[in-house]
Amino acid sequence: TASVPKWAVAFKYPPETAETTLTDIVVQVGRTGVLTPNAVLRPVQLAGTTVSRATLHNIDFIRSRDIRIGDTVLVQKAGDIIPEVVRICPDKRPPDTHVYQMPATCPCCGEPVSRDEEAAVRCTNNACPAQLLRALEHFVSRDAMNIDGMGGAILKALKDRGLVQDPADLYALNRDEIAQIEGLGEKSADNLIAAAERSKQAGLDHLIFALGIRQVGQKMAKNLARRFGSMEALMAADRDTLCAVDDVGEITADNILTYFSHPQSRALIEKLRAAGVKMTYDSEGTGQLLAGLTFVLTGTLPTLKRSEAAALIEAQGGKVSSSVSGKTSYVVAGEDAGSKLTRAQSLSVPIIDEETLLQMLGGDTREEE
Repeated sequence: TASVPKWAVAFKYPPETAETTLTDIVVQVGRTGVLTPNAVLRPVQLAGTTVSRATLHNIDFIRSRDIRIGDTVLVQKAGDIIPEVVRICPDKRPPDTHVYQMPATCPCCGEPVSRDEEAAVRCTNNACPAQLLRALEHFVSRDAMNIDGMGGAILKALKDRGLVQDPADLYALNRDEIAQIEGLGEKSADNLIAAAERSKQAGLDHLIFALGIRQVGQKMAKNLARRFGSMEALMAADRDTLCAVDDVGEITADNILTYFSHPQSRALIEKLRAAGVKMTYDSEGTGQLLAGLTFVLTGTLPTLKRSEAAALIEAQGGKVSSSVSGKTSYVVAGEDAGSKLTRAQSLSVPIIDEETLLQMLGGDTREEE
C-alpha cells in the first residue's frame, strides 16, 4: 500500500466532506476594503461541528466552480479549520438559479467598488464604516500599536458614538467618554488611556504596520523603518528607492505610493504626529557581529523559534529575508526545511545550522567562512 504523505499526519486525508444547500451569498467588507463573498449554508454537521457559513474567497473562485444560490454543494474544512465550498452537485441544481454577480456598490456604505489587478473587488471609499472598524482593530493589535485592552467591542462602541473617525482619534479620548461605555468605568478608562499613551512610543516599524498598507506586513514594516528611519523619509521615497528595500517588489512599492498619495492618509499621519506618536525608528541592535549579512530561516530549529532567531540576528546588525536570492549570505536550516533549502543549494548559498548561527552570534567568525 502507498505510504501516507507526511503532510497528511497533521490533517485528515482525504478531508471529511458534507453535502448541504447554499441558501444565500453575503458579502463582508474587510479593513482594506476587499469585498469577500461568503456562503450561507443550511446547517450541517462537519468534522465535529455545525457549519452554517463557508468562505467563497472571491468572484473568480465562484465563477470557476459556477456556484449559485440554491445549489447543493459539497463543503469541507480547509486545514481542518475553515469551512469552504469544494464543488457543486450539478445534477441537484434547481432550474431557477442565476449566475452570481458581485455587487456594484459597497454593501456597507453604498459607494462604488472596483476590481484591481488581483481577483479582489474593493470599496473605493476610504471612509467606509466597515473599513474603519477593522482598521481600528488592526491599529490597536499587539503587533501594531499594541493598545492593550482596546478590543473590538469597545472600538465599535466608540465608533457608533461618533467618538472615533480614524485611528488618531484614539489618542484624543478622555476618561468620561470611555467610562460611559457599558461595562466600563473610570478605572478601565484610565487603563485604556494609559495604554494608548504608552503605544505612542511603539516606534516607526509598528506604526507603518498599523497603518494597514496593502501587502505591508510586520516584517516588511520593519525593513522599511530600518531603511528610511523616519516617516518623512518613507513618504518622500520614490518607486525605485522602495523597490531597493528587502522583500519590497514593484506591486508593494506601488501600494505604498498609492497609500501616501491619498490626502486622507497624509491627514492621518499629521494627526498622529500632533498626538505625539513617535515617527522614527531606533535600531534594536546593540552589536555589529552580523552587519552586512543577510539570513534566511527555514525549517524547525532545535531550540529557537524562527522569530527568536530573527531577533538575535537583527540585534547584531544582520538582516533576515523571507526569500533566498543571490544576495543571501546564509540559509539557517532546521528540520523539515523545504523549498528554500533547495533554492539555496541551487544558488550555492552557504547553509548552516542553529549551532553555527549561535557560534557566529558569540563572536565574529565571518572571516573563517
